[in-house]
Amino acid sequence: MATMADVARSAGVSVATVSHVLNDTRPVRPHTRQAVLDAIDELGYSHNTLARSLVTSRTRSIGLAVSAISNPYFTEILQGVEAGALEHGYSLLIADPHDDPAHERKVVQLLHERRVDGMIVAPSAEPDALVGYLAQHGVPTVFLDRLVKAPADAAADGVGDGDRDSDGNGDVQSATPVVGSFHFDQVCTENAQPVTRLVTHLAGLGHKRIGLVAGLPGLSTTTERISGYRIGLAHAGLPYDERLLVPGDSTTETAEHVAGGLLSLAAPPTALVTANNTMTIGALRALQARGLSVPDDMALCCFDDFAWADLFAPRLTAISQPSKEIGAEAVRLLLDRLASPGRPGRTVRLPCTFVHRTSCGCPASTKADNQDSESPESPARPQSRRSSGRRESREKGPMS
Repeated sequence: MATMADVARSAGVSVATVSHVLNDTRPVRPHTRQAVLDAIDELGYSHNTLARSLVTSRTRSIGLAVSAISNPYFTEILQGVEAGALEHGYSLLIADPHDDPAHERKVVQLLHERRVDGMIVAPSAEPDALVGYLAQHGVPTVFLDRLVKAPADAAADGVGDGDRDSDGNGDVQSATPVVGSFHFDQVCTENAQPVTRLVTHLAGLGHKRIGLVAGLPGLSTTTERISGYRIGLAHAGLPYDERLLVPGDSTTETAEHVAGGLLSLAAPPTALVTANNTMTIGALRALQARGLSVPDDMALCCFDDFAWADLFAPRLTAISQPSKEIGAEAVRLLLDRLASPGRPGRTVRLPCTFVHRTSCGCPASTKADNQDSESPESPARPQSRRSSGRRESREKGPMS
């Protein structure tokens, strides 16, 4: 069986350099690192991770707790986390909290008991018990997709918000939870501005009654996307009608039910925005059950692009999130936290992309398939019969 010394001789380096490559304990020149990795492959050397963990108290493993792993959005986040972890020599332990606060607290404890070096968690709508446990046990943690605030009952113990200025690259670094002296990091996308973009785009096509099928109450993504919806209405000069805002609970079944309720109103909306991919499916089912077509009878825009959005007829106008990059950024933040446990917390927001197709009512033209994360464009005239009296609106500023 090959030893570390054998690898060092084959690569023409010291045993210490081999150790640095294996354990990521010091920067190594790229060509030297590659020589070590080539020698490892040639000799079939296997690093004894268990023995190393007994010496260093590190297991080089990361716990990932994400609900709805079957959702393509979270599946891609998982792929980003896995790729980032493997790149740095970490393994991954995965659990599904089922968006249930009690179960979330339990699975996170189980991952902690497996001695993971840190955790990446998509928190539930009621994360106080989770945050309290992680802070109490000093578990380095990155929250992804959904932002959290520090538990209300920890205020007397020195809870505050981390606050750094943006670095111009999407790193907002504000409103980061701090419990006592313990800091958390967070990564998510912009939520409000992209929804505002969808609403003003639909308003520019002449729609005056625009409905929103919102997500699970209590999640930061839900709150922010509702905020973006209301801002969009205000920008377009449209009144807010609470009957047009319904909770789809981030599920297909609930979204189908509440979308059906919108369609049954005496004055139903003429356009819909759905706040995630699963709720888009529910809304489409509700429309289909009533014999309504998109966009002739109902314009539709959605938050979350997914692989088959291009296969619908019409093709879905959507907000695309950088799912894999969210996962990769979560790993980077966690490794930074492991290297510097005392540094201030960071909240990183990544920009989304507006993918302009035809479900909004715009014709299939050179503007279809336009992907734009910064510069809004004037909406094209729709194919729908509702073309009379339409107003166009432009956004003033980037989405990111």
